[in-house]
Amino acid sequence: MSNNKEPKAASTKISKKLHTDEKSDNYFIVGIGASAGGLSALESFFSGMPADNFINMAFVIVQHLDPNHKSFLTEIIQRYTSMKVYEIEDAMQAQLNCVYIIPPKYGLRMSHRVLYLVEATSERKQYLPIDLFFHSLANDQLSHAIGVILSGTGHDGTEGIKAIKEAGGLVVVQSIESCEYDGMPSSAIATAIVDDILAPNEMPRQLMNYLSGTFKSNAIARPITHDDTLKKIFILLESQTNHDFSMYKQSTMLRRIERRLAVNNMNDIVKYYQYLQENKNEVQLLFADLLIGVTSFFRDKEVFLSLEKNAIPKLFSEKSSSDSIRIWIPGCSTGEEAYSIAILIAEYMQKIKQFFTVQIFATDIDASAIATARAGIYPLGIATNISQARLKHYFIKNSDNYIIHKNIRDMLVFSLHDVVKDPPFSRLDLISCRNLLIYMNVELQQKLIFNFHYALNMDGVLLLGSSETLGELTNLYTVLDSQSKLFQCKKNFDSTRRRMINQFTSMSQFYKSTELAHKLIPSVKLPLGELIENAILEQIAPAAALVNDQGNILYLYGEMDMYLKLPSGDINKSNILKMAREGLVTDLTIAFHKAKINKQIVRVYGLKVKKNNHFTITNLTIRAVTFDSSLNSEQSLYLILLEQDLCIEKKQLVENVSSTIDQTLSNEKLQIKELKKELQLQKEFLQDANNQLEISNEELKSYNEEIQSIIEEFQSTNEELETSKEELQSVNEELSTVNSELNMKVMDLSRSNNDINNLLSGTGIGTFFVDHRLRILRFTPAVTRIINLILSDIGRSVEDIASKIVGYNSLAADIQTVLDTLVNKALEVTTIDDKTYMMKIQPYRTLENVIEGAVVSFIDITEMRNTREELKKANKLSRLATVVRDSSDAITVEELNGKIIAWNPGAQKLYGWSEDEALNMHAKERIPLELYEKEANKIRELSASTVLEAYKTKRLCKDGAIVEVHIISSALKDNDDNIYAIATTERLLKKAKE
Repeated sequence: MSNNKEPKAASTKISKKLHTDEKSDNYFIVGIGASAGGLSALESFFSGMPADNFINMAFVIVQHLDPNHKSFLTEIIQRYTSMKVYEIEDAMQAQLNCVYIIPPKYGLRMSHRVLYLVEATSERKQYLPIDLFFHSLANDQLSHAIGVILSGTGHDGTEGIKAIKEAGGLVVVQSIESCEYDGMPSSAIATAIVDDILAPNEMPRQLMNYLSGTFKSNAIARPITHDDTLKKIFILLESQTNHDFSMYKQSTMLRRIERRLAVNNMNDIVKYYQYLQENKNEVQLLFADLLIGVTSFFRDKEVFLSLEKNAIPKLFSEKSSSDSIRIWIPGCSTGEEAYSIAILIAEYMQKIKQFFTVQIFATDIDASAIATARAGIYPLGIATNISQARLKHYFIKNSDNYIIHKNIRDMLVFSLHDVVKDPPFSRLDLISCRNLLIYMNVELQQKLIFNFHYALNMDGVLLLGSSETLGELTNLYTVLDSQSKLFQCKKNFDSTRRRMINQFTSMSQFYKSTELAHKLIPSVKLPLGELIENAILEQIAPAAALVNDQGNILYLYGEMDMYLKLPSGDINKSNILKMAREGLVTDLTIAFHKAKINKQIVRVYGLKVKKNNHFTITNLTIRAVTFDSSLNSEQSLYLILLEQDLCIEKKQLVENVSSTIDQTLSNEKLQIKELKKELQLQKEFLQDANNQLEISNEELKSYNEEIQSIIEEFQSTNEELETSKEELQSVNEELSTVNSELNMKVMDLSRSNNDINNLLSGTGIGTFFVDHRLRILRFTPAVTRIINLILSDIGRSVEDIASKIVGYNSLAADIQTVLDTLVNKALEVTTIDDKTYMMKIQPYRTLENVIEGAVVSFIDITEMRNTREELKKANKLSRLATVVRDSSDAITVEELNGKIIAWNPGAQKLYGWSEDEALNMHAKERIPLELYEKEANKIRELSASTVLEAYKTKRLCKDGAIVEVHIISSALKDNDDNIYAIATTERLLKKAKE
C-alpha cells in the first residue's frame, strides 16, 4: 500500500510564500528519470554542464533503486558538479542550482516546489517512480516543467512525459546510440511528442538555450503585436496540413508558438515565420505541438464513474436487440479514451446479459495518432491507469506492450475527420468531446456544440471536458452531472430541427436579426444534404446482404425475406446460397463464384424469384467490398444487392424470351431429358462431396476448438511468465543500478587500496592482519623480513607460521590477549639479523566500530636502538667528565706518542699550564730530563697490564719548578683491545726546589 503524504500546513504556507516571492518566469525544474545504465548517463549529463555549473534550474533525479541497498548516488554525482547535491528528505524545498536525488524505498511527489516522499509499493511491476514524479511535476510547474529520460529498461516515464507535454513543458530523451539500455528512451520516443533526442553531454547546453529562448520569447511575445505574422503562420499551416487554426484561441496558439521559438532558440516571431517557410519539417513539428495529443485510459476516473452510472444505462434504456448503439469521439488522439468508453459499453452489456451492435466512431486530424489508435497497441505503462481485471479481460499482453482485445477493437472505427469543417456523424447516442473546445474561440465552440446537438438522437448524451461549458446553448441540453460535464439533449429536438430547417430555408428575418442566427447558419447547411440522402435511401435502397467468401451472412439490410428463406435463431450461422429462394439459387451461386474468381462486379438481370406462388422480377448485383488499407483485413467480403425490376418493358421482354425458350425446349425434348439426367447425377455427386466436406469441416472445427483451448492454456502460462519476467526485469534494473554504483565504489576502493599499499611500502612498516581465529588475512611485503610469510600462507593460523624473532614465542598468545581485552600491546623484539623492531598489536575496528580481528605491525627501530646505546655511552662519559673536571687531582690523557689529549682543571692548577696550552704540548715537556728514560719504561710496563700500581715521580711546572707527585697510570683500549692512549691521575706530594 502506498502512503501518499499530504503536505503539512506549515510547509504549504512556506512553499506558497516562496511561490509568490520567486519569479515564476525564471524558475524551471528538471526531472531526470533513469534506470539501468543511468549512472554513466548522469555522469555524462553533469560533466556536460557549463564551467560554472549554474544554469538557474533545479534538478531532481529519480532512479530505480534497490530498496534493500544503500545508494551512493549522491556522493558520486557530487564529483561531477559544483552544485550542492542532496538526498531528498520529506518536505524538502527545491532550490535553484541544486541537485536532489530520490532515496531508496520511496516514490516522490512535488507540490508548490516542495518534494514529498511517498512509500513505494511492494509490487515491483506497479512501481513506476518516474511516471509518479513527472505527473506531479507537470501539475505543479506547468510549462516550467522539463522532463529528461535517460538510459533504462522498461517504459517508466512514458506516461509522465505526456503529462509534461500537455502542461506545455519540455521533453528531452537520450539518443538510442548513446544508451546502455534503450527501453525507456525507445518507449518515450515512440510517443512522437519528444522535443529533443540528444546524447547526455549535449543536454545541458540545449536546456540553457531553451531557458534563454523562453525568457526572450516571453519578453517580446506577451504584448504580441504581430497579428499579421500570426495570420500568415495559420495560412502556411493550412496550406501544408489542410487544417485551419485561425478560429482557435489566440493565447493558446501563442503559447505553443512561443514554445517552438524557445526550442529553436529564437526570439522573433517574424524570423520564425521565415524559418517555417524554409523548413517544412518545422511546420509539421508546430502542427504536432498545436494538436497537444495527450490522453490516457480512463482519464479523470470520477468522470468515467459518472459516465458509467449516469449515461451508459440511458443509451440502452429504449433500445431493442436489433438496434445499434452509435457513439462519436471527436479529437480521439491515440485512442485511449475511445477504447475506455468501449470497455464501459462491453461491461454494461455483460452486466445486463444483452448484446447490441455497437459502432464507435473515433476521429482526429492527426494521422499518426489515428494510426496508433487503429493498431491498438500500447506500452506496459497503461497498467497504472487500468485495473488488473480490465487488463486481463480486454487486453492481450506480450513482452513489450498491451494489445487491445479484438471484441473491443471491432466496436471502433477510426478515421481522419476535421470537426471544424467536416460534417458531423448523425443519429448518435453519445458524443464524448473532452478538452478540445477549450482551445477554440467562443464562436467556434458554439458552432460545434450546436452541431453536436443536431448529431445526437433524442435524449442523446454529450460529455465535455472539465473546463468546457455549453455557453449560450444551455437551452438545448439538460444537465445530468454538472461536475463531470454530462448533458442530455432535450426531447423537443425534432421540432427544433424542423423549425431550424424551415427558418433557414426561407431565410427568416428573425434569425437574421439575432446574433445567434449568424452563429448557426454555417453549421446547418451541411446536415441538410445528409437529410436528403437518408430520405432517398429509405425510398429506393435495394435489399442487401454482406457475406464472406464462403457465402456466410454477416449483415442483412432491407426486405430480404422476399429473396431468402430466413431461418429462426442465430442468423450469423446462415449461408445465403442455401437460403436463396427458388429462381435465385442457381444464378446467385454462379454469379457469386464469378465475383470471387474475377474480382469484378457481376450483374444478372430479370431473375424470376418465387415466393408463395408469386414471381418477382429481380436484378442481382454482386461486388467485392474494398477495405481501408489501414484495417489490414485478411478476409474478403462481398455485397449482394437484390433489387425489384419495376420496368414494364423489361418484364414483357422477359416473358417473350421465356416463350421463345419454351418452343425451343419442346423441339429438343429428348436431348434435354438426357442432359437433365446427367445433371441430376452431377448434383448427387456434388451433394455427397459437399456432405463429406461439411463432415470434414466439423472435424476440423472440433480440432480447432481443442487447439484453441490449448492456446488459451499457453496464453495463461505465458501471462504468468510475463508477470515473473516483469518482476525479474525490475529486480535486474535495480541490480544494474546498484552494480554501477558498486563498480564506482570498487574503483574508489581500488585507488584507496593502492594508495595505502604504496604508503605502507614507502614507510617500510611490516603489517599483517588476522581474524578472530588468528588466521592470516593479509600482509605487507615488509613483514616478510620478520615473519616467514608467503601468499599461500593466507588463511593459515599465526601459530603455524615461523618467525625470525629471537627469544619471543608468545605472538599468538599476545594477539589473543589483545582480542580478549581490546587493550593495545607494544614491545621491542630483535631478529636473528640483529634488527630491532617495535611490535604493536591492536584490535582491527570497522567504521561501525566492530572488532573483526587484530593488526600486528613492526616498525624498524634498529637505528633508534643504536642511537640509544651511543647516548648511554655518551652519558657515561659525560658523568666521567664531570668527575674528571671536579677532581682536585691532575688527570691527563696522552697518546702513545706522547701528545696530550686531555687536561683537567686540577692539572692546570697543579702545573700551571692552561688546557689549551697543554693540548699543544708533548708529555716529555713535563718530565725532567733525567727521568725521561724511566718514564718510558713505565709506559712499556703499562702495555703489559691495564693499570700500573701507584708510584712516585717528579714533574715540571710551567714556572720551571719541579714537583713530586704520586701517579696512577691506566691504559685506554679500543674495541679491538688495542691501547690507544694512557690516562694518568697525579697527586701532589710536595713541591721540590727549582
